[in-house]
Amino acid sequence: MLSCKELVAHSSDYLDGQLRLRERISVRSHLALCSHCRRFIRQLRLSQAVLRKLPDEAIPELDALAEKLARQHRES
Repeated sequence: MLSCKELVAHSSDYLDGQLRLRERISVRSHLALCSHCRRFIRQLRLSQAVLRKLPDEAIPELDALAEKLARQHRES
């Protein structure tokens, strides 16, 4: 069975459907037993869903806000 570290290494390929059958079975077996890794995979799926909803073109207001927040974070 995979370790948590190995699952993390395979997680992107798993979510993209790029694992071979044996690897997929290993990942699913690990997920059946490990609540931490199930949460990790759920978070990755949520991140992917959020990224897909972002606009393709830059929005100047969002870029300015991100820059302002980063600057405030560096200063604090």
